[in-house]
Amino acid sequence: MTPTATTWLRAFATAVLTAEPDLTALDQATGDGDFGANMAGAVRMIQSNLDTLPPDAADRDVIAVAARVFLDEVGGTSGPLFGLLFQELAAAAADGLTPDALATGAAKGLAAIQRVGEAEVGDKTLVDALSPAVDALRTRPDDLPSAFAAAASAAESGAESTAGTRARRGRASYVGDHAIGVTDPGAVAVGLLFRAGT
Repeated sequence: MTPTATTWLRAFATAVLTAEPDLTALDQATGDGDFGANMAGAVRMIQSNLDTLPPDAADRDVIAVAARVFLDEVGGTSGPLFGLLFQELAAAAADGLTPDALATGAAKGLAAIQRVGEAEVGDKTLVDALSPAVDALRTRPDDLPSAFAAAASAAESGAESTAGTRARRGRASYVGDHAIGVTDPGAVAVGLLFRAGT
């Protein structure tokens, strides 16, 4: 079944709420421990705001809800970064959520995140998951579920790769070698985001 922006974001919310304990544990090992709670709070607000939209709300407007929540309501570094990603995804979905819109929005979101955070692949951040997802989307799969699946597989592999690296950006960089062996929670969340569309 082809996802709509609404079914995608609701599935993402469910995935985050299910994964909250794991996201919290990962962040406790590498950061200040609030990532899981911040993400869970964000998706709960998104769910509430989606309930107020008309059933036929445009994909762009639905995704813009997520952008506003992350940019305006979520603390820590995760809020602004995920907010930028959703902002670009919403702009790209002006004519609907399509494989091209997903690819364009993800690529522009990655560029915006890298402008703000200056992270590169290998720095043990969400960029390690988002960058390979963007690369996978450049193949422009013909249908949206296939596009989401390709991005999800790439993002999940990228997230797994962060376990073996020493953080060079973000809060995890403060704990040095103690972060080695721990998967970056932001990268995990990017995987959850794309997997929610499959």
